Amino acid sequence: MGKTALRMRAPGSVPPGAALKTVKPKQITRGTMQVRSFGVCVGACVALSLFAQSSLAASARNGASETWVGTWGYVSAPLPPGVTPPAPTPPAPPAAVPLGVPAPPPPAPPPRPAPPAPLLDNPGNVPIEPLAADLVNTTVRQVVRVSAGGQRLRLRFSNEGGADAVTLGSVHVAKAGADGAIIPGSDHAVTFAGQSNVVMPPSAPVLSDPIDLATNSLDKLYVSIHLPGPVSARATRALFQYVAGTPGDFTGAATLPQVKLMRVPVFLTLVEVQPAKATNVLVTLGDSITEGAASTANAFRSWPDKLAERLASHDWAVVNAGISGNRLLRYGAGPNALARLDRDVLSVPGVKAIILLEGINDIGRGFTPAGPTEPVTAEALEAADKQIIARAHEHGIRVIGATLTPYQGAGYASPAGETVRTELNNWIKTGGAFDGVIDFAPAVADSANPLTFAKAYNDRDHLHPNDAGYKAMADAVNLAVITGK
Repeated sequence: MGKTALRMRAPGSVPPGAALKTVKPKQITRGTMQVRSFGVCVGACVALSLFAQSSLAASARNGASETWVGTWGYVSAPLPPGVTPPAPTPPAPPAAVPLGVPAPPPPAPPPRPAPPAPLLDNPGNVPIEPLAADLVNTTVRQVVRVSAGGQRLRLRFSNEGGADAVTLGSVHVAKAGADGAIIPGSDHAVTFAGQSNVVMPPSAPVLSDPIDLATNSLDKLYVSIHLPGPVSARATRALFQYVAGTPGDFTGAATLPQVKLMRVPVFLTLVEVQPAKATNVLVTLGDSITEGAASTANAFRSWPDKLAERLASHDWAVVNAGISGNRLLRYGAGPNALARLDRDVLSVPGVKAIILLEGINDIGRGFTPAGPTEPVTAEALEAADKQIIARAHEHGIRVIGATLTPYQGAGYASPAGETVRTELNNWIKTGGAFDGVIDFAPAVADSANPLTFAKAYNDRDHLHPNDAGYKAMADAVNLAVITGK
């Protein structure tokens, strides 16, 4: 059966080959004109209504009326201005030997002490290996936990800490099962402007297309990334992730072949959801104590994670913006808090409040036991806090101040530093600059010596809480300070 070509012609036009005819105008009565005029008006109104409905639908599809909120975060750490990542050290050339003389065997390397087992949530005893080489043609699978649910997801990836472009060859997201295995039927391919892969320029982030995967508060997800590579193993920001032991793209696989756990560079920095109801976002801005150092990795036991569990039923999400080693005034394992406020906090969609817990690294690195190296005053730290408050208030965001936890006995503790910490904490509590205050210090302090941690809340370094200590910090928060209820 042959195909019929459809042609459109304008009203009143003449079909090809048709003879022109003279048509006498019909007699039109006034009543007929009124009926026809009314019919035209009704038709026009219906057409306009349908057009408006289709326009609204198109706007919704295009994101014009969508609301997104941040629900999980991990902050990248760009290098200081003018600094590039170090080049790999080339292997030393072999020593020259005379012809005909066999080269002596290389000396045996001295035995290395076994590193302590990492504090890691690993119920299936997946093999743990160090990342010894750059990633090439590798699939990694990262676990995240959303602090609020929604109808759809959107993922933000970042190469802001890199000096070279990075290709994400393929990305999938799914509900998380045990030991790196996804829950059947939950896998979704992730696209970028409709494409399955994307190249992230140096120092730049990239946002995915919306993903039709509904989530509930505190759901765990796996985000799987195929890295064609090479990707440097020398990243300053890395987390334990599941890694396929076989080269290739396994982003959509239910389980990764020869799976292992490795500390791998992190490219996923934000998970957003499209909430089904109004949801506010709290961003926690701080250093390693906010990031959750010394807590059980992949178990979500930092104080922001434990606080998210308490806020889940109050329509508040929590995004963690802590960087280990971070400082208020100087570069420390990432840009100082003043420098990164816009990128890491104010840009988070839906943010309504900030908890600020920063300054212990300024104090510790400023006043070491050997003497002052980069001294800092309480007044300088207070001025930095006031800057953060003023800049957040310009965006209608409240700032809640948190007192610095004890640090006597830590490697960089000193009496001079303790004086500054005490002075700063007193100002946080009584200065009236913040929109609210959380007194973390007594929540984890030794009752007999409040300048140091209680033994139950610190296992090793007198600086970072353990899992119980982080829970004690989260439990010390009066939720009304955040929610206003």
